[in-house]
Amino acid sequence: MDAMWEKYKGLLIQKRYSNNTQRIYCNYFKDFSTHFQNEKLEGLTNEQINKYLLNLIQSKNISISQQNQRINAIKFFYEKVLGRNKQYYELHRPNREYKLPKVLSKTEVKKILISCGNIKHRSILMLIYSAGLRRSEVIDLRVSDIDSERMVINIIGAKGNKDRVSLLSEKALLILRKYYKEYKPNKYLFEGAKGGKYSPTSIAKILKTAAQKAGIHKNVTPHMLRHSFATHLLEQGTDLRYIQELLGHKSTKTTEIYTHVSKKAIGNIKNPVDEFFE
Repeated sequence: MDAMWEKYKGLLIQKRYSNNTQRIYCNYFKDFSTHFQNEKLEGLTNEQINKYLLNLIQSKNISISQQNQRINAIKFFYEKVLGRNKQYYELHRPNREYKLPKVLSKTEVKKILISCGNIKHRSILMLIYSAGLRRSEVIDLRVSDIDSERMVINIIGAKGNKDRVSLLSEKALLILRKYYKEYKPNKYLFEGAKGGKYSPTSIAKILKTAAQKAGIHKNVTPHMLRHSFATHLLEQGTDLRYIQELLGHKSTKTTEIYTHVSKKAIGNIKNPVDEFFE
């Protein structure tokens, strides 16, 4: 089992899965192998594995997203590590949830940024919003990724191992320069107190604290800043195709979800009840 475990982790690295995906797959495969520790994984049936997943749904109420990730982690073992055909291993997949992204108004984003007294914290949140970055992307940024000549941010090895560029705000650049002079980061643009990459949980905490100081009573997450960036660009009249490229979406269908939350589209609709009292 130790040899298989090493092969599992090694293949994830060789196939250039992101660090986050590697961590998720390894954690879920560890759960899976621990559950069946008294049996040979190679001999498990679909019925046994589906029963295992059903138990997780019933006992731990795992989300649809987590269920799919667990299925993928298991499939990776049978298809990639053991080299079996895809048709060999079939699991019941849930219908994907359709949830609209939660967004903040421009005023709310401004209040959050102003509430950050710490220049490092403000720099992190400003970059996430002004460039539409994922939390993992801002953590992986290096000083050299900030291109002030072209006013772009180079995002290297993002989701799907794809490079892309996004906008570098003039205001964000000014804040970054002040931050750099004060903190003098070594390898990564934002580093922890002991060096190395900044903690993803710390980003969530500083955002939550800033939102509370700003008097915003929503459950604000780092990804909401990315959603808000895309929605605000759309409301300003930015072409959907450009937004797709800035966010790094494979398909415009993913980006089109922001049309459903855009105030520009909804604001043009006159509510019939308003005519009653004119």
